[in-house]
Amino acid sequence: MAFNSNLRSSRRKLKSEINVVPYIDVMLVLLIIFMAVPQSQNPSEIKLPSAERSTQPPDDYINIAVKSDARLQIGIIGKQAQAFEDVDNRAAAIDRLRAIHAEHPDYPVMISGDRESKYDDVIQLISEAKKLGINRVGLATK
Repeated sequence: MAFNSNLRSSRRKLKSEINVVPYIDVMLVLLIIFMAVPQSQNPSEIKLPSAERSTQPPDDYINIAVKSDARLQIGIIGKQAQAFEDVDNRAAAIDRLRAIHAEHPDYPVMISGDRESKYDDVIQLISEAKKLGINRVGLATK
């Protein structure tokens, strides 16, 4: 009988638990893969939108070119084309724009910014042109 009692006590009991170790291993491998694989899109890269041409571009307009070293050029493009004048600061450019706008009040203004120029310079010129009463102010694009 002692033999039979040893058999009963030596039997293994069934565990009713789930073994989570393999799941943890899989999750760690997936975590390492997602951390090691580089992103497909660089978040610091900005893709600027492209603009279509207007249906009827103006024949005559006032052009203000913003250079990378904060110099400005202003002049008229069209039938009454004038030589572009180099201007050192924004105040002188606004004074020159006021004089040209007084001579040709129906001409729109086209602002072209160099790739290296600051956006703030371009935005300030748009704001100043609107303050002068120029309704048609545009940006030159490629």
